[in-house]
Amino acid sequence: MISTLVDRFRPYALTILRVTAGFSFWQHGLAKFGFLEGTVREFPELRWFAGALEAFGGPLIMLGFFTRPVAFLLSGEMASAYFISHLPRGFWTVLNDGEPAYLFCFIFLFIVAAGPGKLSLDGWIAKKFGQRWWM
Repeated sequence: MISTLVDRFRPYALTILRVTAGFSFWQHGLAKFGFLEGTVREFPELRWFAGALEAFGGPLIMLGFFTRPVAFLLSGEMASAYFISHLPRGFWTVLNDGEPAYLFCFIFLFIVAAGPGKLSLDGWIAKKFGQRWWM
């Protein structure tokens, strides 16, 4: 009985996870461009490219637009960030400051597998124009 009740809210929970993760991720991108008291990254620097992915990918994830391909790209970015920047400082994520990268990687990987959720632009477009769009 409880599982039936919880199952009804699963698509909405996925939407909440997608929107909140995208919003948090977007803030990390803005910080790399000097907003939110962040440090400005210069163009050829690797963190500038990470900031661009985060600043543009976060809102796409929030809106649920091209959700699966964008989430796949961002998951890869976070895996790269973890292996390049954090893992060399030690194994434990709490000690190497890699916990956000680690969690974002797996949240986005989950979104790739689960899809955008109930409320998304992908879902709206699929309903309006055809079932197989980017879902």
